Amino acid sequence: MSESKHDEAFKVVDRRLFTADGELRKEVAEQQDREHEAADRISAAQAARTAPAAPVSSAPGPKLVPNEAEPPEAPPADAPTRAPAFENLVRSLGQNAAMLLGGYADPRTGQPMLDLEGAREMIDMLDTLREKTKGNLAPEEDTLLIDVLGNLKLAFMEMTKAATAAALQEKAKSRP
Repeated sequence: MSESKHDEAFKVVDRRLFTADGELRKEVAEQQDREHEAADRISAAQAARTAPAAPVSSAPGPKLVPNEAEPPEAPPADAPTRAPAFENLVRSLGQNAAMLLGGYADPRTGQPMLDLEGAREMIDMLDTLREKTKGNLAPEEDTLLIDVLGNLKLAFMEMTKAATAAALQEKAKSRP
């Protein structure tokens, strides 16, 4: 009976994202690069498929020329200068990540949803959005993005630690 225990082998896999120095591990950085490249290829392919074709018409039609006598309408002085679409995008991605971190209950089961990999992808999307828009955001938008990312990263770390501790505890209970 003791021989069968010695025959069993297990493999330890280090799944930490950062080194002891706080740097992103080489394997993780390479994986993220591959994921970003794949996402870029997919979005480029989708954009090529959905791009409208140039209209082909043999009949001459009226040309639309802007009326130079009428200047374009200027927005009212009290109108907000930023578009709410960016704020909505950041909040939507943040809420989806929070939902995947157990922040919301599944409507079907009533149980909290926990999908750490999905939450990590959402957080990575927000990180990419921050990198790509750096220097082009209004201060309020940049602050919102930084706050959402900070809160999500902290929650992700806490949930990862809790999930690891629960798995270790469950493993210890299953051992005789």
